[in-house]
Amino acid sequence: MTPSASTNETATTQTWTWQGFRICYQTQGNEGPAVILVHGFGASWGHWRKNIPILAKTCRVYAIDLIGFGGSAKPTPGVQIEYTFETWAKQIADFCREVVGSPAFLVGNSIGCIAAMQAAVDYPDIAKGVALLNCSLRLLHDRKRAHLPWYRRSSAPILQKLLAVKGVGQLFFSRLAKPKVVRKILLQAYKNPETVTDELVDILMAPAFDPGAVDVFLAFTRYSQGPLPEDLLPLLPCPAIILWGTEDPWEPIALGRELANFPQVQKFIPIEGVGHCPQDEAPELVNPILEQWVMGNFRF
Repeated sequence: MTPSASTNETATTQTWTWQGFRICYQTQGNEGPAVILVHGFGASWGHWRKNIPILAKTCRVYAIDLIGFGGSAKPTPGVQIEYTFETWAKQIADFCREVVGSPAFLVGNSIGCIAAMQAAVDYPDIAKGVALLNCSLRLLHDRKRAHLPWYRRSSAPILQKLLAVKGVGQLFFSRLAKPKVVRKILLQAYKNPETVTDELVDILMAPAFDPGAVDVFLAFTRYSQGPLPEDLLPLLPCPAIILWGTEDPWEPIALGRELANFPQVQKFIPIEGVGHCPQDEAPELVNPILEQWVMGNFRF
């Protein structure tokens, strides 16, 4: 397979065909250990734009768009593909084997952490380590929702059923996929408002106009099953590190710290004064930590 490519001075954007679907990824760096960066929900490789060139000084860096997101194909949910963590895990593993060509360190943000861990658990030969940045705790998962008060336990399923109605779901998405709304959501997720730039809004908005984007979004909002981080961590065949923005309003650090109790976790590092996406909000803090951890666990 020969990927198509367009190059600039610092990076190469390429495509890879997986199960007949177009997958977009960014790569930079020619030497050192391989690192695969996995974005969160609604994001893309562009969410790692501040990390790729720095890590590429010592590593071979790949930032992949999960199928359904970013520049990757968005096939029909439930017909052409199932949008589950097992699907994304297989995508990551096949990418590692076919494109990267060697085991890699997997670095995820939010739901990207779950996808990365699932890949390491299901395909242990491809993972040398997993770094989790504000891992999604999946607080609306069916098993976790069972412990909530009844009024909170019932509200999410009702919303999910409403969004399953085609017209309602499309209307909801159309109201959500607007620059002002996306900026407002980002201002909740990021502690420093100056890091919520027009560039960032554009990165998250662009894929929303792709064919199939609405169906993928609605399929994932109804996905309340699958693995929890506490299911996957004890099964990891490789070391892990956890970084957590202390000001994350969606994934509380107090709950995140509980994940550090698993023996696979080498370190839990709070990133002070930072929200849900520390790699983008504070790359000057995150990049050195990731580089040191990768090189410290790399075996030539």
